[in-house]
Amino acid sequence: MLAVACGTHFVHDGFADILLVLLPFWASEFRLSLAQVGLLKMAYSGGMAGFQIPAGLLAERWGERWLLAAGTATVALGYVGAGQAGGFTALLAWLLAAGLASGVQHPLSSSLVAHAYEAGPRRMALGTYNFSGDLGKVAWPFGLALLLPVLGWRGAVTAAAGVGLVAAVAVLAGLWRTGAGAAPAPAPPADTAPAGAVAGWGIRDPRAYTRLSAIHVIDNSTRSSFLTFLPFLLIAKGSAPEGVGFALMLTFAGGAAGKFVCGALAERVGVIRTVVLTEAATGVGILLLLTLPLAACLPVLPLVGVALNGTSSVLYASVADVVASDRRGRSYALFYTVGVGAAALSPVGYGLVGDGAGLPATVGLIGALVFLAIPLALPLRRALGAAPAAAPR
Repeated sequence: MLAVACGTHFVHDGFADILLVLLPFWASEFRLSLAQVGLLKMAYSGGMAGFQIPAGLLAERWGERWLLAAGTATVALGYVGAGQAGGFTALLAWLLAAGLASGVQHPLSSSLVAHAYEAGPRRMALGTYNFSGDLGKVAWPFGLALLLPVLGWRGAVTAAAGVGLVAAVAVLAGLWRTGAGAAPAPAPPADTAPAGAVAGWGIRDPRAYTRLSAIHVIDNSTRSSFLTFLPFLLIAKGSAPEGVGFALMLTFAGGAAGKFVCGALAERVGVIRTVVLTEAATGVGILLLLTLPLAACLPVLPLVGVALNGTSSVLYASVADVVASDRRGRSYALFYTVGVGAAALSPVGYGLVGDGAGLPATVGLIGALVFLAIPLALPLRRALGAAPAAAPR
């Protein structure tokens, strides 16, 4: 089960992050402004955000198996269309379709892993699942960067779509073999439901859940906007467009390591101190990149990646501590929707700032605002020590 979930995460995060390599090519070919670049990123991320809650609710009726496989196939088909797009509007529509389909992955895979490890090392399993997505973020942009000089961006996108279609078949076969994700049995009537069953979203500690979600919003907004405009910052410093894939690979490699580094750090110094350290390091790292020449930026990017991605794995595992287990699918869906929605909208807002104030001012603002997460994290110390038994909402 964990292997299937990790493979699904690897593919979907790879599809999401090859956009960052392709954005400079699209901006050049279709003569896009920074705000239009942000809209392309928003189309994919916004579609993903918009379908996560429906995916969580549909899985309660139909099971995760077919939804995950169909979603993976549809993402791939969306990239087939993007590879044939002749203009900005068509590209926007295909990316929106692919993003909607990718909305099934995070809530359903997280719920399956959490359920499989209900009585086992759940935090470690979810950390492994999150790490697999970072491997996709490293491998897919690097692989695309190798294909771009040979096939051009259209051919490289079509090749990536072919991998996605194969992956969809593998997801269905893997879930079928494990027996996981099948349609659940019909729910019993209300008066005969088990005593431990809960209603609503299953949130046992609304205040802690809200703070975790707010930190998630800041963290995702920072990561999405910074990675969207990082290629343009590097090109402005003298990088060739083909070199952007390598720079992103360095950043994502640091992010992958950050999942383990920050997980171990959380075990040693605690969740809250880890969040404070990673968010502070993210802000300092982004601001530092503004001042460095291109050659000095490259060795700094993996370190920024460690901090940039380290917070997320700590947050994902902590959500399970404040929600009910039998409603975890929908509570994760709500959490991811809020975070991914922020990730979708922020590049457009920052893109408008960039068109007016310039790219350096925009990147500086991204780096400064991440520090807002620190005062939100500090009051969570008590809530994450033991999940309260308050009535779920």
